[in-house]
Amino acid sequence: MTCDPVPPTPRLTLGISACLLGEPVRYNGGHKRDRYILEKLSPHFDFRPICPEMAIGLGTPRPPLRLVQEGAALRVLGARDPTLDVTSALSAMGQRIASTAHDLSGYIFKARSPSCGVERVKIYDPDGKASRMGRGVYADALLEALPLLPAEEEGRLKDAALRENFIERVVAYRDWQDLLAAGATAEALVQFHTRHKLQLMAHGSAHLRILGRLIAQLAEAPLAQTVDHYGTGFMHTLHYRATRKRHANVLYHAMGYLKKQLGAPDKAELTHAIEAYRVGHVPRIVPITLMRHHLRQHPHPYLIQQVYWDWAPPALGLWNET
Repeated sequence: MTCDPVPPTPRLTLGISACLLGEPVRYNGGHKRDRYILEKLSPHFDFRPICPEMAIGLGTPRPPLRLVQEGAALRVLGARDPTLDVTSALSAMGQRIASTAHDLSGYIFKARSPSCGVERVKIYDPDGKASRMGRGVYADALLEALPLLPAEEEGRLKDAALRENFIERVVAYRDWQDLLAAGATAEALVQFHTRHKLQLMAHGSAHLRILGRLIAQLAEAPLAQTVDHYGTGFMHTLHYRATRKRHANVLYHAMGYLKKQLGAPDKAELTHAIEAYRVGHVPRIVPITLMRHHLRQHPHPYLIQQVYWDWAPPALGLWNET
């Protein structure tokens, strides 16, 4: 069990659209410096800045690009000169970056970019009318090659719940990658699942049960196949919203393990804190801190190994907002 004060979380590396760090790589020679990323995230994460349009040889300033639907194909063409077609180059760059992304734990993309946008990028028809939304070609190629890599757009990080979910997935993905790098034995996979049970429960008990069945049937399928299915299910589960109700259920579940150790006043205090959190009167750090206190006093062997209590970088204050 990690107790207060929580030791520093190892710095993880995020890929990022270079313009978000203030680099003048936009088509007009400008940037899209993001204050939250630079002031709040940069003290805790290392960044690998990439501008795919610059990387394929386009200079700055340069002609603006846009996504264009041509029959069944989606192309990245010059907005003013449709003979400028950089689709293949951007797609190849996404695949190239993916092949060297072993150190990346996540990626922050520039929203609405025809190369980097993850969603809601305008797609034009050949007549110049924006008819629907899609994904940038570079981002699509990279995420197609790395489907489990946590990805988010910079604007969505301003939402506290989306921000927490992204960072949670980043930390969990690195934990999963470390497991694979060390060798995913059957024993290691069981231990991994055990340590993440409460975290997974917060994202949906049904998903936890599905992953639990994979673990229970380890001997009935090839290990490599189970590992692959588990990793996909694990990261997929973390995409689901962890609501206050689900977190409260996790906290009550954990409290049940200490029912013989806690006296009536402590149980009442903890119940009050969990309920106050559940209805939105206090942030999650309040019942979490109280549970940490009780686990220091009564270190239950199952609870103290749960990553649920301390995965978040403390200085980011994520649990003070949700």
